[in-house]
Amino acid sequence: MKRLNFPLSVILLVVPCAVLAAFTHYPAVKSLINSFWSMGTRRRPSQFIGLENYQTLLADGTLHQIIWNSTLYAIVTIPAAIALSIGMALLVNAKLPGTALMRLSFFLPTMMPMIAVANIWLFFYAPGIGLISQIFVLFGLQPINFLGSASTSLWSMMAVAVWKEAGLFMIFYLAALQAVPPNLKEAARIEGAGPIRIFFDIVLPLLKPTTVFVAVNALINSFRLIDHVIVMTKGGPNNSSALLLYYIFEVTFGYRDSAYGSTLTVFMVLLLGLMALIQFKILDRKTHYQ
Repeated sequence: MKRLNFPLSVILLVVPCAVLAAFTHYPAVKSLINSFWSMGTRRRPSQFIGLENYQTLLADGTLHQIIWNSTLYAIVTIPAAIALSIGMALLVNAKLPGTALMRLSFFLPTMMPMIAVANIWLFFYAPGIGLISQIFVLFGLQPINFLGSASTSLWSMMAVAVWKEAGLFMIFYLAALQAVPPNLKEAARIEGAGPIRIFFDIVLPLLKPTTVFVAVNALINSFRLIDHVIVMTKGGPNNSSALLLYYIFEVTFGYRDSAYGSTLTVFMVLLLGLMALIQFKILDRKTHYQ
């Protein structure tokens, strides 16, 4: 009997597809199926309940607040991270003294685990003894409990996310800036255009493909990051800093309701797909690709 010798290219093609199917496609399909069943126990096995979990989802008051938190979180962090990363990319691309050190310092938060970043910012936010409180006292201001107040907890989470993500996005914008043809900027200078006019009329339009890529990734990150929420606030106070993925985690593993957790997962995937499609339609419409 002859042995079958599969070429290496077939193995390299099949193995990644199998891993992707096992850890991405199968859980997604399993979550969709589980969303139509009730939560099972030892005494009462799960039963098919159709769209009942989705009816519960529509009437879930806590989910409504968390959707608002997640929407506000995305609306604020995505433009802020993009604007900050473009600014840092322009700064490190200007060939100023100490550029290598600036690149390292800007990119350092990205290399750190989110749990480590959250613990660093816990020290910043600690009321009375934290760095920010000490600065407030230095200027004669009262310290603020940023993580313990419903009006500031979510905004504090946003600052952590922007600080962590901007360094990664800076790398993409730096590569895009270095790909801008120098003759275009030189021609604009000959015509009398200043640095601000050159940036908005020449450089920024050429950065739109990178912006599309960064915006979609920032959108996904705004819904998938929960480490800082778990470490810093656990969604409190009164769900004021809870995000959608944290709520899914809490329902599935805290309340052990895997059926409703699967329903929330399906909802989040559909929501992310819709928002990414809208971003592509809006940002990609007038994008110039070289």
